[in-house]
Amino acid sequence: MNDTPLSVALLGSGTVGSQVARILLEDAEELTQRVGAPLRLIGIAVRDPQAPRDYAAPAGLYTTDADALIDAADVVVELTGGIEPARTRILRALRAGKHVVSGNKALLAREGAALQRAADASGAQLSYDAAVAGAIPILRPLRDSLAGDQVERVLGIMNGTTNFILDAMHTTGADFDDALAEAQRLGYAEADPTADVEGHDAAAKAAIVASLAFHAEFTLEDVHCEGITGITAADVAAAQAEGCVIKLLAVCERLEEGVSIRVHPTLVPNEHPLASVRGAFNAVFVHSRDAGQLMFYGPGAGGAPTASAVMGDLVSLARRVVLGGPAVPDFSYAQLPAVGPEDVVSSYTMGLQVKDRLGVLAGMAQVFAEEGVSIRTMHQTKHGPHRGAGQPETTIRVVTHRAADRRVRATIEKLRGLDAVDAITSVIRVED
Repeated sequence: MNDTPLSVALLGSGTVGSQVARILLEDAEELTQRVGAPLRLIGIAVRDPQAPRDYAAPAGLYTTDADALIDAADVVVELTGGIEPARTRILRALRAGKHVVSGNKALLAREGAALQRAADASGAQLSYDAAVAGAIPILRPLRDSLAGDQVERVLGIMNGTTNFILDAMHTTGADFDDALAEAQRLGYAEADPTADVEGHDAAAKAAIVASLAFHAEFTLEDVHCEGITGITAADVAAAQAEGCVIKLLAVCERLEEGVSIRVHPTLVPNEHPLASVRGAFNAVFVHSRDAGQLMFYGPGAGGAPTASAVMGDLVSLARRVVLGGPAVPDFSYAQLPAVGPEDVVSSYTMGLQVKDRLGVLAGMAQVFAEEGVSIRTMHQTKHGPHRGAGQPETTIRVVTHRAADRRVRATIEKLRGLDAVDAITSVIRVED
């Protein structure tokens, strides 16, 4: 046992930061036994020391001088979020040889490679398992447990807010706006839910996951991103009729050309393990060459669950410091390009509003045939007169066999050009 304490500076005391402070103070003796040396919280950098918090640490720990706190620490735990001033503060710490734990997915997805280079240059450690999927231990297994394997594909539900909304639409028949309002009422969605519902939060996590899974450097700009704002109650009902649920999936996949990283709504068959992930929970499914299929499941957000992941990083890092072990090296050795969605092969479901007249289906079938996209199933539902003009309208639901994305997109453009097609209401991928 080493009696010399490791001094810890905490940047941020929000939902997660306040819980990290609680654990460091209340579990100090237990943590000392696990680390092999005391972890001493020397200060908490905040904007307003007097603001109310989920957990109130001793008043003397709060400070507005983050730089002085960083300079006095052995380990910096950054939980402020955003790009700046978090980026500047983390670089200040790393360049001074201070070890850093961060849960800042937005920053890591954009600047992760630069931060890792700064850590390597000074010999400091940079840990960020808490940046993806909250309490679910997914990054460490990708980096360590599967280090001797070949990861082929990672797909998962990496945003609890969107999963709650889609699950509510599925179980209650609610439309998107009502499900979002309920998520906001319960605290699952922010007042401005854009980052969640447009897929940006999941995209940042996908970039981090892909970098570790495929040992290459990827950023947020490498991720093809589609959100769930266009998903309707009719789309959800159609998915149910196909024996599926709709989930916002993050998919990281090794292809011949490189790595495809994408976030989009997806029809998931009821028998797939991800279909049963309910509410605001997250789950990540990993396909590897030798281990086969692995699934990680748990709460993907929240103060205490995410604080658990932060503390896992902190304790693991502190053990290496106490034992004199080296930092975890950067394994981004593979020169793999990120590829766009054009050559990704998948099944699709489409919703179309068409005029109810002779020859419509034949014209549509010809377009699919011209682009080499095979139709698996087609269902039609007749409605009343079209826009009050006396012309009936029909909704067509098509499910395709597997086809390249570029061929499906070309098919869609041709369908839009048909006089009989009034609108293409949805295009959603299907996880086979």
